[in-house]
Amino acid sequence: MSDVTAEPMHIIETYFECCGFDHTFLQGGTSVYLWNLSRAFARRGHRVSVVTPAHGRLDDLRSRHVVEDLDYDDRYTLPLVLDPDVWQGFPAEVPLELRTTAHRIRLEDVDLYFLSNEYLDRLPDTFYPPYSAKGNDLTFFKPLVFQVDSVRFLQNWFADERAVVHAHEPFYHYLLPPALSGDPRKSVVSTVQSNMPITKKVYGPEVRRLLSLLGAPPLPDEAGPLPAGEREAQRQYQERTHLHYEYPSGHLTVYDLIADHSDRIDFLSPGQRDFYSTFRDTPFEDLFAALPVSDTVRRNAHKQFVGGCAISDTWLASDPGAVDRAEVLSGLGLDPALPTFFHNARYAVHHKGQVELVRAIDQVLSDGLDANFVLRCISGTGIDDPYFHDVAKRHQGHVHLEWERVDESRVFAYAASADFCVFPSKFEMDTFLIAQGEAMSCGAVPVATAQWGMAHFLHDAPPDTATGFSVNRSFAEDDALLVAALAGRFRQAVRLFRERPEEYRALSARAREVAAGFTWEQCADQHLEVFSELWRGVSPELAPDDALRHGWFGLVPSRVWSERPEEVLAAAVAAGDLPAAERLGPVTEETARQLFDAAWERADFAVCEEVVRRWPASVPADRTVLLRERCAPLADGLVYRLAHAERVELVVPAPRAPEGRARAEVTAWTRTGTGEFTGPRPPADSAARLLLTLSNGRIAWDVVSGG
Repeated sequence: MSDVTAEPMHIIETYFECCGFDHTFLQGGTSVYLWNLSRAFARRGHRVSVVTPAHGRLDDLRSRHVVEDLDYDDRYTLPLVLDPDVWQGFPAEVPLELRTTAHRIRLEDVDLYFLSNEYLDRLPDTFYPPYSAKGNDLTFFKPLVFQVDSVRFLQNWFADERAVVHAHEPFYHYLLPPALSGDPRKSVVSTVQSNMPITKKVYGPEVRRLLSLLGAPPLPDEAGPLPAGEREAQRQYQERTHLHYEYPSGHLTVYDLIADHSDRIDFLSPGQRDFYSTFRDTPFEDLFAALPVSDTVRRNAHKQFVGGCAISDTWLASDPGAVDRAEVLSGLGLDPALPTFFHNARYAVHHKGQVELVRAIDQVLSDGLDANFVLRCISGTGIDDPYFHDVAKRHQGHVHLEWERVDESRVFAYAASADFCVFPSKFEMDTFLIAQGEAMSCGAVPVATAQWGMAHFLHDAPPDTATGFSVNRSFAEDDALLVAALAGRFRQAVRLFRERPEEYRALSARAREVAAGFTWEQCADQHLEVFSELWRGVSPELAPDDALRHGWFGLVPSRVWSERPEEVLAAAVAAGDLPAAERLGPVTEETARQLFDAAWERADFAVCEEVVRRWPASVPADRTVLLRERCAPLADGLVYRLAHAERVELVVPAPRAPEGRARAEVTAWTRTGTGEFTGPRPPADSAARLLLTLSNGRIAWDVVSGG
């Protein structure tokens, strides 16, 4: 038994959906995560409680489990303060008269507490309010009602108990950390379960009123939005990236609420934590650095840790060799002799890259590639894009498309019958991607985007450790670059499978080995190490290597500057931080050249220009000319020259009212046979910018010059 489990703790898991113990009660993957993690904690000898809504399913649960009705009767008035811009025609405040009861099921040494009242019992089939309810139906506030009820239950039922409260997904628990921050008996750990926009906000007056109801101290005022017109092209473009949205003044940032008031901040993978810290190489990176939430991240970076995630014990214990590949594939109308690719995800075309996936499949099969594609795009309402069905019909015998929820054993049979698994996820929305690990555990070699949140599966690792093939990250809708990259990888994978079978088998074995390392026991140990520190009152510290990797030189301890100057300098060069480089001593011509070269590769031309201005002798004349003339006039527009650019887009911001949203006009420039890009001049005084997609997948901004 690990040392971290030496002292038993009380761990309270809480989330809007903690139903993984019963497949008929299951909605999403977080429920599976919570149930597996809770059981692992209990096996370590800890007391584990789970707090969740009953969702109107108590009678259903009683038919399969022993449900104990507890002596808990909480009657109170919950004040809903409504945003008048959203809830037009509603009163400014609506009092909800609630009576909340609590009920318990005990399974595998885990206590599951179900809270029930008029609002928590709504939507028994779907649990989650539809977005269409916003501004129209107060059922929209069901998750917020649960937040209040869960805090009140913790404050009353577990009032005098010491516990680690482990809450999940900031948008579903942002009241909990500030509400419990004054209770020395409760430590709060907040898990960032998905990469929701870090700038997601909620209506401030509503939050303040509810926190007052819960006895929390008043919140400080939040910094206002950027001034009108500042970084306008970058701000408007984010509507396309799913990384950032803007809100009117008076709203509060959800991440601020959980980061400033939680004791620890939990992530599912190292890559997810790094991505959420800097948004490096994305269209949001520059804007993020200018927003107050970036200060929140740095201020609380010492609280971050990776608790991890895992693959189900069932998948890891099952034998793929026991599956009859010929029977499975023949049953789908496919040829078992052909190399087979498998995709398994919910139907979410922007998140999962499914439009690009189907386009790439159409392209390679039309070109004569002899391979199978088994596509599971799970949807309760079917697939509404006729193109998906058209591709499956035109390539019948090579493509199987399905969307129904099926028994897990069938999904396992598909994965075990596949040679490759395909996960072209986009917008860095995946934070662990259990489905990829499951397929890899069967020996399927991955073809996947190089998203940071999926890096632990090593498909983007160096050749001697790689498990498969990677394509660049994508932050564009209907991305032609991603289509081309996937098509190229499909052809490469089939050649490897047919012409170098030993290398394929080595990749397959490595994929299985990597996947086998993600167990719930390991995940539990990673959490318990941090929980134990909280229990003992150990204060966390930011690792210097993390500060260096993120370019947070103000958080690098002074001893590191003196003891590891070469590493600090390398980090300064990588980040283009001239003040950090100068703090180590006079910048030599060699260091200046390194700063220029690294900035050029990043398309960080402001740093390039500053290096040329201050250390002109360090940069060859031809590089200076390339820098100065990268964007130049043509008779009918502009030309852009950058050898490592794959795409150049002109982003012209649209006029907008104060505090309103607007969507920029984006025009892709034409790539010429010489690798240059040509396009129109932007309108005068438009604050237009160029958006560059580089060959390594990095996305960077540049000014429009030469006009």
